[in-house]
Amino acid sequence: MHKVFSIQGPYPVIRAGLRARGWIEQRTQRSKHHAPRRHSDEGRATSNDAGDSDDNDGELDEISRLVRNEMVYFYWTNRRDAINNNSLQKEQITNHFAKAGSFTTKVGLCVNLRNLHWFDSADPDTFFPRCYRLGAQDEKQAFIEDYRRTACTSLLKYIVERERDQRKRRKRRSRPVVLSKMMDSALKVCQKYLESIEHRDIDTSLETPQTLTKEEWAEFIDSYNLVVHLCVSSLSGGAEIENSDHFVTCCKAMLQRLAEVSPQLDIDGIHNIWIIKPGAMSRGRGIKCAKRLDQILRLVDSDPTLITESKWVVQKYLECPLLVHGTKFDLRQWFLVTDWNPLTVWFYKKCYLRFSTQPYSLDTLDSSVHLCNNSIQRHLRPSKQRHRGIPADNMWSDDQFKSFLSSQGREAQWHTVVVPGMKKAVIHALQTTQDLMESRKNTFELYGADFMLGRNLLPWLIEINASPTMAHSTPVTARLCTAVQEDTLRVVLDRRADRTANTGDFQLIYRQVRKSFPSSSGYSIH
Repeated sequence: MHKVFSIQGPYPVIRAGLRARGWIEQRTQRSKHHAPRRHSDEGRATSNDAGDSDDNDGELDEISRLVRNEMVYFYWTNRRDAINNNSLQKEQITNHFAKAGSFTTKVGLCVNLRNLHWFDSADPDTFFPRCYRLGAQDEKQAFIEDYRRTACTSLLKYIVERERDQRKRRKRRSRPVVLSKMMDSALKVCQKYLESIEHRDIDTSLETPQTLTKEEWAEFIDSYNLVVHLCVSSLSGGAEIENSDHFVTCCKAMLQRLAEVSPQLDIDGIHNIWIIKPGAMSRGRGIKCAKRLDQILRLVDSDPTLITESKWVVQKYLECPLLVHGTKFDLRQWFLVTDWNPLTVWFYKKCYLRFSTQPYSLDTLDSSVHLCNNSIQRHLRPSKQRHRGIPADNMWSDDQFKSFLSSQGREAQWHTVVVPGMKKAVIHALQTTQDLMESRKNTFELYGADFMLGRNLLPWLIEINASPTMAHSTPVTARLCTAVQEDTLRVVLDRRADRTANTGDFQLIYRQVRKSFPSSSGYSIH
């Protein structure tokens, strides 16, 4: 093999690593004097990304001219459509698979994880917040039913959580009243849901009356909004509850039954907040949080194009995440796929946290509080109310986070709960889309998965990004992004010559036995 490579995009670490291995660059005008390019899942690259000028550019240009007619054997680009994979010779190596949109878009991940039962016994509801395409009429209706049911469970939670305060503040006046009728409706809906899960409603016919009529639902949701949304943020001390002792007992019993079959009950909270996302955008663009059903439907219906193309997705928001010093964060976790048949997955042992600039609060739905994307947060000033333990650049390494967990006596859970959970989520996401991918040999790809953690440290997969940013936006990313690129070359090049070669912090976590794929109703985005 002639060691000739070509790079498109700001990747000085990859360029330096290839040169150190004796590769020669076939340079183009763009690769010689490109401006910093924008990575797919963050904002503009920083000067660190483009800092690959060389004192001996003239010599490198001369060497490049000598190989200008040679075949390029290694391509590294920042977009998968920069290279036509169908035109490649089998010995040419490239860093992007075709059709990755089946799991690197919000729509693709939303749809394909539903097929996990064809590939594994795992339940996607245990690691991926439930999600719906609002452009598909059947899913829009399923979302409306989920929203209504979540309003019922949220009301039950509210009643239980307010139990202690109710006795202290019973004499306060001018508070809304939770009527017995409202509580009966909520309990009835939850009971019906349990029966549907247990298949005890199998004899229900189309003529069987609905649990609540459309009019009754409208009345219930209006009352729910008044009791939960207004009372929680007001100074009234909460709502009065008719026949409170009886209903508190009933609510506790029902929630206990629901917890056995609803793995997302703990993260749902009581506000019924959902996050609305344009299905194929990145860097937090167009994402909004909302808690009123009419607002969500109105927001989505305002863009007929996205509705027609099924590009809007709505996903349950994690209202009860793990916080660090009262601040929300998410984790960026890299993984590498080096083959799709057999599926071969490498997991990076290092990751980093991205913090919000504002203290966490459900009293506001502003993106500065609820979206941790660096492309959003880097334009905002940290709140003066935010804990001093959160760094000004809004990032921590995984080692810093483990130190935080250790201070709370929970460091062991990083190894027993967080990491195993992230590995399983990544593998399951790839399993469901394996038959939709083009399994070209001599192809690999580095992805960035975003996770949130529940209060019990269980990880929840939010999305998977192709071409994850390698911007040196903070000291944490400057160090870790450099390391993950160097280790990627160790896996995809050094192991070719020596199967025992050092792979850095990459760990092989999954290598499937080569097999034919089961048929499924997968969703592919080209």
